Amino acid sequence: MKKILSVLFLGVICLFIVGSSLNIKQALGVTEENVVEDISEKLIRFHVLANSDSDIDQDLKLRVKDEVLKYISPILNESQSLEESREILKREDKNIIKIAEDYIKSQGFDYTVETTLTRENFPVKEYGNIVLPQGEYEAYRILIGEGKGQNWWCVMFPPLCFIDVTKGQVAYDETEKKMKDVLSEEEFKSVNKKENNVNFEFKVIDLFK
Repeated sequence: MKKILSVLFLGVICLFIVGSSLNIKQALGVTEENVVEDISEKLIRFHVLANSDSDIDQDLKLRVKDEVLKYISPILNESQSLEESREILKREDKNIIKIAEDYIKSQGFDYTVETTLTRENFPVKEYGNIVLPQGEYEAYRILIGEGKGQNWWCVMFPPLCFIDVTKGQVAYDETEKKMKDVLSEEEFKSVNKKENNVNFEFKVIDLFK
């Protein structure tokens, strides 16, 4: 009889653990679904596509990205809102194209450069402790040549592209501060790994204490 009760008890425990895990996952899923659209409306991503996947074209893509950010970074850092950043990108679009084209030519290539401010689907991306969910975001897009190579992306507003990731925790703290400035408390918690880390621990022995 004692053996049967023990088996039944362990069965109940297993069901409880599975049920609790499912409820946690469902709760997190609902939270993410509820906020991902709002988050995407508060950010502008930066997307650079290389001409091809060759080592030369991929290296050129990164150097073009650096040249563009070197120019636009000080300007965007002064922006106080998404709308202001959007207007800056529209106003500076021709300058950005010229900077990219001039650099490409200086390296011996004749690739064209196209830019658009559009909406694109982005995969999950981590910036220190910040994890942006997959979704459709507004993005400033630079297409080099045929644009058939692997891409590079970051966040232009708030300006996460310009944070020096080599600073470690200092960079993490700066990223979190910039995200806090534009997201609601609920939205920030949903993208912050420190805030959104669910730990489920269950010790059977505790039931007998």
